Amino acid sequence: MKKYAIWIVLGVLVLWGISAYNGLITSREEVNSYWSNVENAYQRRADLIPNLVNTVKGVADFEKSTLTDVTQARANATGIKIEANDLTPEKMQQFQQAQAQLSGALSRLLVSVEKYPDLKATQNFSALQAQLEGTENRINEARRQFNEAAKSYNVGRARFPRVIIANMMGFKDRPYFEADKGSEKAPEVKF
Repeated sequence: MKKYAIWIVLGVLVLWGISAYNGLITSREEVNSYWSNVENAYQRRADLIPNLVNTVKGVADFEKSTLTDVTQARANATGIKIEANDLTPEKMQQFQQAQAQLSGALSRLLVSVEKYPDLKATQNFSALQAQLEGTENRINEARRQFNEAAKSYNVGRARFPRVIIANMMGFKDRPYFEADKGSEKAPEVKF
């Protein structure tokens, strides 16, 4: 009778281990999927920028340094690629800094455009600006969903006794998107 009890306990432990491992895999892949959505949203923004810059160039006698800054920031932001399985806090911070630099350059571009009423009146510029605004909303939503998936994964990974399987199998915590430094202050707009 004792022999069967030992086998039953071992069987239950093995089944629990398999279930815990499969649950971690499912959570990790959900995080990876949301990371892909974040990358897609940022790529959409990067794809819109050349059209926006060319529209501005074509209509306005524009300050060249602003356009150069936007183009350079876009190149920096698209040059940083992070694989979903290699998300570290350091790489996430580097990614966020490049994206923040691009956001800042775009903001300066859009504020500078206020000087050009002809530009604001063109349909191309208005359409691109609306697409860019929609894209920024998509980026925010993708980041929020990624953070929720990362939280769910990190909590599930850290709970006992699942943490034992997670540590044995090399499952690491996933970093979160954080607010950019200085974002707690509202930007000052002057005309």
